[in-house]
Amino acid sequence: MAKVLATEIRVGNLIEWDKRIWRVLKCYHVHVGGRGGAFMQVEMKDIESGTKTNQRIRTEEKIERTVVEPREMTFLYQEGNDYVFMDKKTYEQLSLSQDFLEGQSGYLLPNIDVLVNFHHDRPIGVQLPPSVILTVVDTEPVLKGATATSSYKPATLETGLVVMVPSFVLQNEKVKINTDTGEYIERV
Repeated sequence: MAKVLATEIRVGNLIEWDKRIWRVLKCYHVHVGGRGGAFMQVEMKDIESGTKTNQRIRTEEKIERTVVEPREMTFLYQEGNDYVFMDKKTYEQLSLSQDFLEGQSGYLLPNIDVLVNFHHDRPIGVQLPPSVILTVVDTEPVLKGATATSSYKPATLETGLVVMVPSFVLQNEKVKINTDTGEYIERV
């Protein structure tokens, strides 16, 4: 196992906490001015029991990252509540449930490459690319007089994911989305 700083924790990482292996669902850096100092707010799920917890971890603290075997896979298609992936080396297919993906399914389009982490030959997590490009299928029209810098509106993307986008983004346009935060990056 390798120790990393708390600031290096990312969504999808597997960490050891309280002698258990946890998958990071959400994490963000919080800086409190004054005496509080900075910390990482981490929401994680125990891969064995499925229980979730929220932890505040000081930024200077070192965390054990679980040693896993990452395998390059391609997302093929969705079948009901299951998502089918194919190993790029062996061409074996792996089916993972929507519950297993914990909100990551909104970033999956057919033929997207991901890393599936295995621990003792058992899939325990999916690492998405840092960003994905998705098409806007539904959003409000541009409002006359709305400024491009400060106003955001909800947009439904082709995978069903809803994100806030600037008011100038129109239906059928492609946008780049950060897979860690779920935030709009730019129009493509």
